[in-house]
Amino acid sequence: MNSMLLADACAATAASHVTAGAYATRERAKRLYFSLYETPQSNPDAARAYVADQIAAVQAMPADLPPTLAELPAWVQERTDAVGAQYRDYLAARKNGAPRRYFSCRAHALYFIKAVAPTKLVDGAWLYGLLRHWDNPAYHELIKTYLEELGEGVPDKNHVTIYRKLLATHGCDGWESLGENHFVQGAIQLALGHNADHFLPEVIGYNLGYEQLPLHLLITSYELNEFGIDPYYFTLHVTVDNAASGHAQKAVQALAGLMPRVGDREAFYRRVLDGYRLNDLGASTTSVIAEFDLQAELVNILAAKSGVGKNMHSDYCRVAGRSVNDWLTDPARIPDFLAALENAGWIKRGEEVEHSRFWRLVHGEKAEMFGVFSAYEQQVLRDWITAKPDGSRAEGARSMTWRARQRTLDNLGQHADRSADFPERGLIRRHPRLETQDNELRLLEEQVAACGSKQEAMELLGGLMSPEIHHTAVGLMATRMVTRLFDA
Repeated sequence: MNSMLLADACAATAASHVTAGAYATRERAKRLYFSLYETPQSNPDAARAYVADQIAAVQAMPADLPPTLAELPAWVQERTDAVGAQYRDYLAARKNGAPRRYFSCRAHALYFIKAVAPTKLVDGAWLYGLLRHWDNPAYHELIKTYLEELGEGVPDKNHVTIYRKLLATHGCDGWESLGENHFVQGAIQLALGHNADHFLPEVIGYNLGYEQLPLHLLITSYELNEFGIDPYYFTLHVTVDNAASGHAQKAVQALAGLMPRVGDREAFYRRVLDGYRLNDLGASTTSVIAEFDLQAELVNILAAKSGVGKNMHSDYCRVAGRSVNDWLTDPARIPDFLAALENAGWIKRGEEVEHSRFWRLVHGEKAEMFGVFSAYEQQVLRDWITAKPDGSRAEGARSMTWRARQRTLDNLGQHADRSADFPERGLIRRHPRLETQDNELRLLEEQVAACGSKQEAMELLGGLMSPEIHHTAVGLMATRMVTRLFDA
């Protein structure tokens, strides 16, 4: 692992584990995450208590926000300039032959996409509860930010829809089984979103921190593209979070607009700082990247499949004198099983995958184990097989970057419309396979038309823009309607 990345990861880990309270509250993250996502109104006290505990855990942590509101614009610009300079240095180093800073192989990049999914799939959730203040100008910058996180109802721009497609494209399922630490940020975002009025200063502070442009976002986008992985979700955040007119600027404007004129301004700002610090809890981009171990990931994949596979192989299929079923009976034997496959010549490490008999069993439409391994799992296996002892890899055909491939598809006229899954209202009406969905959308139109006031319509539509719904067809339509009403 790159020493700079390891140092960043260690610093992030230290920052997120300052107190014993941080350990205790993190144990509830995963349970709360799914509770808020599936039945958000079932236990509101648990969400509020969770945020309170997280705030208590971060109050001793440092925060680099300036001491006064007046200094915030300059602070944002200085951070942006610093990130830009660091990125220029990164690009210069890469041009001069430096290796990738983050991803050792394509499987590593896909692991990252999977490992940060719990956070990315609730993107913007911390702002959801502010929709009810749509008629208060002081909240407009935050509400506009939420609408933009939702793509203003356009599937091509809805952040969660984009990320769900990214996961599906590369077979990165199973993120639900990730460890507790991967759910901390998502749980915080959901809990804040469902208690936004109670934690308003913290929501403002959290938003202020989350919407700043980080260096890792730029590097991640660059290196994903090198592996032919669509970086659009990440590059979209580079543009919408910009300090000149994007979410970073809106975050500062929102704080200025909602800072109390009467009352204890210093106490309010202290709570803003607490919200800002919440960004440092849980798994971070750099810690997720640093935790990847190719061998361990392959072992985990095979161990997860052993529960079914231990009964599916014929007895004549033997490796090192033992049946495959016997090898798979105990998941702890998986590393030894891999070594036995290698010793028996079924796997030829450091060579192209086609030279390995085991690879031919799992890859290809006519492979004996076709469909057993997902695209992501096959990539892990591929990268493990081709890895040499010195860390280099077998030379295979070089793949196009994602952008290069898309340019080729554009030239051939084959580039698919990103929004095809959720066409506009008129197109849905003429699509027989979407009859049920069409009825739901038509019913929503009728309900909105029957509302006696704009306030009533906004309340109805706002309920369909919650983190667990807004990326669905009806949620996207509700978001489009709210966007029009909000700007009217």
